[in-house]
Amino acid sequence: LELKRMSVSREHRGRGLARALCREVLGFARARGYGAVVLSTSMVQVAAQRLYEGLGFRKVGASYPSLLGTLLNFQIFHYRYELGDGT
Repeated sequence: LELKRMSVSREHRGRGLARALCREVLGFARARGYGAVVLSTSMVQVAAQRLYEGLGFRKVGASYPSLLGTLLNFQIFHYRYELGDGT
C-alpha cells in the first residue's frame, strides 16, 4: 500500500495527528493483508522523516525527481514499513 500526500494543517501540528494517521494507515493495510506500506518524502521534510522513522519505517532508497533535482542535489527519500511479520 502506498501512503501519498499526507499533510496536517499548520494550526493542528504538534498534537500527534500525523502519528495517529500513520498508525491508522498501518492498521488499515494490515487488516487488509498488505505486506508493506511504502512512501516517499523529500530531503527537506525533516519532521516527516523523523515521524516515519519513529514509527518504524526504514529508508530503502533515494532518488532525484528530475534533472534539475540532480543538479541541485535535491533528493526524494523512499521508506518502507514491513507488515508481514505482524509488527
